[in-house]
Amino acid sequence: MPGVVRILSLLLVPLLLGSARGLHELTFQSPPAQNWQGTLLGAEVMAIFRQLSLGAKAALAAGTVFVSMVISRSYLAESLELRAWRWLFCLQLALFANSLMLLGSLYIWRSTVSNLSHSPAAESACFQLWKMAIVAFLALAHSSFFTMLFLVAEEPYLFSLAAYSCLGAYIIMVCFLCTLSGMEQAYQLLALRAGRVVGSLDKTRKLALRPALAVLVTAVLSVVGLLNAAQPPAVKTVEVPIHWLPASMDNLKIALLSDIHLGPTVGRTKMEMFVKMVNTLEPDVTVIVGDLCDAEASVLRTAVAPLGQLRSRLGTYFVTGNHEYYTSDVSNWFALLESLNVKPLHNQNVKISATQAQPGGGEDDDWICLAGVDDIEADILHYSGHGMDLEKALGGCSPDHTTILLAHQPLAAKRALQARPDINLILSGHTHAGQIFPLNVAAYLLNPFFAGLYQVAQTTFVYVSPGTAYYGIPMRLGSRAEITELILQRVP
Repeated sequence: MPGVVRILSLLLVPLLLGSARGLHELTFQSPPAQNWQGTLLGAEVMAIFRQLSLGAKAALAAGTVFVSMVISRSYLAESLELRAWRWLFCLQLALFANSLMLLGSLYIWRSTVSNLSHSPAAESACFQLWKMAIVAFLALAHSSFFTMLFLVAEEPYLFSLAAYSCLGAYIIMVCFLCTLSGMEQAYQLLALRAGRVVGSLDKTRKLALRPALAVLVTAVLSVVGLLNAAQPPAVKTVEVPIHWLPASMDNLKIALLSDIHLGPTVGRTKMEMFVKMVNTLEPDVTVIVGDLCDAEASVLRTAVAPLGQLRSRLGTYFVTGNHEYYTSDVSNWFALLESLNVKPLHNQNVKISATQAQPGGGEDDDWICLAGVDDIEADILHYSGHGMDLEKALGGCSPDHTTILLAHQPLAAKRALQARPDINLILSGHTHAGQIFPLNVAAYLLNPFFAGLYQVAQTTFVYVSPGTAYYGIPMRLGSRAEITELILQRVP
């Protein structure tokens, strides 16, 4: 395993350094003396690089790829053709993730293999099989991000499911090993303060128990996560009091879907299940608040086709999430969804009455405004013609009428409320409720709203869906997939 890391590091960083040096020479046409100085400087840099530890090389590679991602986002997003941009972004993401994962892989290898290499059992056939199993596990985990580029179809490939399952197990194992290491350090500190010394027998036992315990805990939690994610999403009914809701629309039923992530590990079969579950609820309105897909419309056309069977009396509506923009194929997705009777709200709104939904509203005041904004990631990516435009989305939505806003990210919901505190209800997703531990903690800290219903003001609510499926990793640990049935109740 260290050999693999060394090869990757030696290939990536020198290549980038060499490219930078070549660009400098081509740009400035340095004289021979300066070229010679540049060569010496390059040799010194390479000598320093060779002396770095494998972990430092992996961190340097991750930093280099991250810088390239920032540069391409800032300067290349508008100049590259969309398909080329998507491939570049996905490749950069895969390289960045793998560079970071090299640090964790080294830690896993050292904890489960290297520390046992000097034990009497190191020459046994079982230990060799153990090493091969760890290598295969890490290789599958590292390959998961590349399946987004090559293995997306109507139904998931077995390899993609295995790779992403190993990625989930990898995250759990790294977290457990770090926790175990912290506990060991705390125990040693307490023992030192108490005047005790940890004996060599304890250390030997620890080296043998650590990998066994890590594998056991990882296997148990992974199986629990896989079984949880394999279940149909829970149907959660939430009653939301709405001020100024027309009497004719009291108990209006909205089915909320989010973060389905059609792609390497979610396909047509799951989509058919979601559609059947929604139709059973007999909703008045169905909304999909982003991250429906992780690939181009042409690739997932048959996988998303069951959406055309949704039955919602007053229509089905969609807003983009960040992952729609990662596909660089939003226009084609809009066209495909419209052919399935799903209306994208591209910074737009519709006026919904008890009997119909139309852009201009009815002749009377007996309607509510359902608006949707583009995801804020479109602004970051400089996606042409897209970006969150709240003023445009709410055009014609009077504060005297009930306003419901679809905004994928909770951060967008927060911004919307700062600009228009008169919005009655905002429906979001994006967080997945963390999906698996310990990502739950990060999702909670990074988002102003995490999951569930929040009362922001006396007449304002935000509901964040934990997601209808999952992203990539077919696991749910500490969270549950959900289809939300929202019942709007009139408050005079």
